[in-house]
Amino acid sequence: MDRKETGYTVIRSRRRTVAVTIDTDAKLIVRAPIRMTDKAIAEFVTSKRDWIEKHLEKMRQKVKKRSEAPAFTPAERDELVKKALKIILERVKYYAPLIGVTYGRITIRNQKTVWGSCSAKGNLNFNYLLAAMPPEVADYVVVHELCHRKEMNHSARFWAEVEKTVPNYRELRKWLKEEGAVYLGR
Repeated sequence: MDRKETGYTVIRSRRRTVAVTIDTDAKLIVRAPIRMTDKAIAEFVTSKRDWIEKHLEKMRQKVKKRSEAPAFTPAERDELVKKALKIILERVKYYAPLIGVTYGRITIRNQKTVWGSCSAKGNLNFNYLLAAMPPEVADYVVVHELCHRKEMNHSARFWAEVEKTVPNYRELRKWLKEEGAVYLGR
């Protein structure tokens, strides 16, 4: 497994160890100490062949999924924001009393990495793309953020709170990580 075969990039720095990473475009990167020889790097890459092949394939699949993700026009985005606001307001009003919490301001945003967030003041932010998700997924995100009003962490107590309202939260969380991540460009 040489450099030409895998097309890996070597980045040398003052580090002491060598490491292999795969970036979000399925490109292989080897980070190595400045004085490490090309031969030693190639041997290291060869020793990691199984791991590299497995993870390169996973990342290639993610890249393929990302390329198939819908691209919304500004007008479509505006419509999704309106739809998300309507859905989220309705769902927050429904779930907050069930969970036994209050909340502050609700904002719909174009978040690049998260589906929702909850501030210490109880303000809730939600990703407009939730309007494009299955309703049970949007409900899970709403419940997740409302449960942060009881537990501002991801402890076992927090997850127990989520599970009281959404018993199948693990399945929905997994769906968001695998299928929903495409919408976030991951």
